[in-house]
Amino acid sequence: MSSHHIVREKQEPALLVLGVDNFPEELLGQLLEWSPTVITTPQTAEQLDTFGIKVDWVIANEYNGLLQSDTKLLPQGDDTPAGAALKYLIAHNYPAVNIVTDVLVLDDFEEYAGKINVVIFNQNQRIYTVSSGFSKWEPAGETIRLLFSPKTLTYTGLQQTGPTDFKTMQDGFFSLQFEQPFLFIAEDLDRI
Repeated sequence: MSSHHIVREKQEPALLVLGVDNFPEELLGQLLEWSPTVITTPQTAEQLDTFGIKVDWVIANEYNGLLQSDTKLLPQGDDTPAGAALKYLIAHNYPAVNIVTDVLVLDDFEEYAGKINVVIFNQNQRIYTVSSGFSKWEPAGETIRLLFSPKTLTYTGLQQTGPTDFKTMQDGFFSLQFEQPFLFIAEDLDRI
């Protein structure tokens, strides 16, 4: 692979950083590898600045402490920080966003899940949405966690180990069928 890559604007997922207290710095570096648009809150902007990370947008109604040149203010209005950022990204045609957060509030993301590809990193989990008919290859013994229990669920290649926890039965594909528009599922970061 050539070391001279041309990355078109918005080709890579944006990065919304809501908290990095419980997030490995190495993984943060991987998410920053292709220089995504970085959006964050005032408090987290200060942390990112100490790491030497360029911040593009700070979400706040007022913020006079911009630490870096060219950092812009993204008005929060009456939204949550996540809501303000996701509305901005959708309005500006970003196809995807990686979100790093210390506190997981799925309600902050549910409304936007069908409008932008959302991947959330929280604690030791990678969380993403799937539509009915989703299938994925996994090795045997991997844990798949649904973050809420669907009304109807049929699955293949999985063994249920708890109300919303499943293990892959063998190397191969598993699949999920359900009635909702989407489900949030979680995988452990240590196996990704």
